[in-house]
Amino acid sequence: MASTTLRPLTVGEILDVSFTLYRRHFATLGTIAAVSSGVPVLLSLYIESSGGVLMNLPMTLLYYIVFTVLSSIGTAATVFVVSESYLGRPLKAADALRRATPLLGRLIVCSLLFAIVVFFGFLFFFVPGVVLLCGLLLAFPSLVLEPNSSPTAALSRSWSLTRRSRLRMLGLIATIVILLYVPILALVTLATLLFPSWGILTLAVFGVLQMLLYPLGYCVLTVAYYDLRVRKEGFDLEVLAATLQPA
Repeated sequence: MASTTLRPLTVGEILDVSFTLYRRHFATLGTIAAVSSGVPVLLSLYIESSGGVLMNLPMTLLYYIVFTVLSSIGTAATVFVVSESYLGRPLKAADALRRATPLLGRLIVCSLLFAIVVFFGFLFFFVPGVVLLCGLLLAFPSLVLEPNSSPTAALSRSWSLTRRSRLRMLGLIATIVILLYVPILALVTLATLLFPSWGILTLAVFGVLQMLLYPLGYCVLTVAYYDLRVRKEGFDLEVLAATLQPA
């Protein structure tokens, strides 16, 4: 994979490589998704079936704690799997989860900082919110893949990498949302309207679909991260030089 894709890619090629990686490692990525999202999905179904959020405040708090911890670990593990595969070094789900766990604290802080900055961008003016979203999305791959990176350094790194490339990032985000999430939301909404008594089943189906599809988003972000490093830092030449060094 690395020998053919470590070069500047178009938006279409980034998506094509991302879908290829997702299909090739579906079992590994699906395992990580099940481990990191399975319990939160079950908790959300229990809360919904037993009266909703207001009737289950302690369980809702537990849900958010579990969701934050497991989703952070799942995000990092997914990035590790995609990165290693992209560079020609396949990684098992268990190994990826073990590598991801020590990053938990930094991932949570990075997620909070990201959410706060983007929220205020959207709160005051819509366009700055979009710019901030596109400029900071690569903070998660940066934090996971660059040794000893702090949350603030990862955000700064993403902002630097995406400079003059934020329209490309917007195009990638919009394509993924339109191709995947809009149809799913439309189907779930339609099912809710047509079969209101199937509320829990509809929520379960939506949870499973979301669980299986979210790794694709991080495939795209990880490939985009390497694409910008190739474009701006000659990362492809760096990898080639490493492979040519005598053992």
